[in-house]
Amino acid sequence: MKPTFDLTRIMAFFSDLKILYHMLVKRVRGKTHAERMESFYGGQAADYDAFRKRLLHGREEMWRILPRPEQGVWVDFGGGTGANLENLGDDIRSLSKVYIVDLATSLLKVAQQRCEQKGWANVVPTEGDATSFTPEEGAADVVTFSYSLTMIPDWFAAIDNAYRILKPGGSIGVVDFYVSRKYPAEGNRRHGWFARTVWPNWFATDNVFPSHDHLPYLQRRFTTKHLVESRGKIPYVPLLRTPYYIFVGEKPRS
Repeated sequence: MKPTFDLTRIMAFFSDLKILYHMLVKRVRGKTHAERMESFYGGQAADYDAFRKRLLHGREEMWRILPRPEQGVWVDFGGGTGANLENLGDDIRSLSKVYIVDLATSLLKVAQQRCEQKGWANVVPTEGDATSFTPEEGAADVVTFSYSLTMIPDWFAAIDNAYRILKPGGSIGVVDFYVSRKYPAEGNRRHGWFARTVWPNWFATDNVFPSHDHLPYLQRRFTTKHLVESRGKIPYVPLLRTPYYIFVGEKPRS
């Protein structure tokens, strides 16, 4: 009997190798944050979504939980290829405007192609900075960060900007890698020495910086509506699980 070869799996494997090369081997270059982002993502934009779907856990759950205000304005900071928007399904057409804000132009090109293929006339891929971007409407009903906060150098400013542009009662959703503080607040998960030490160094090689302050700062600025702290699998690394959180909050109305 002749052996059978699954061409799709073979192609997927080589696609994964390309991604892993950019994540683990290729040096990230650039003087500005935008240049470093493009250096990291430029060679893997076309293969980005399939691999990240197995690495970045909790995105579907977060987007499912978030409200979809009729004729609302949604800003997805670090939205990249726009793949996150598929979690909205047909509800995307009930929104007035959706902004995919990113600094990696190669990812935004993929996002533009996706919008054209899906017929998303109300979605606008936008090259912009999460620390200063303001939608044309002046305010947003929902703001999201999906595995992007850890890649923003001045993440304090990014969260503050999200707070600034959100309408009172507006929602923020964040899902990302993180590590806990050594002594977290009551009710929050505590990670051991290995997680608090190894993961920040592991991810830092790709300019991804899991922080023990992300979650506490979000909880301080917004009213917590939903919180999950969990761990997810890493492709090709069967014994390790990366810590991640899902945070959905609301800007106080007062």
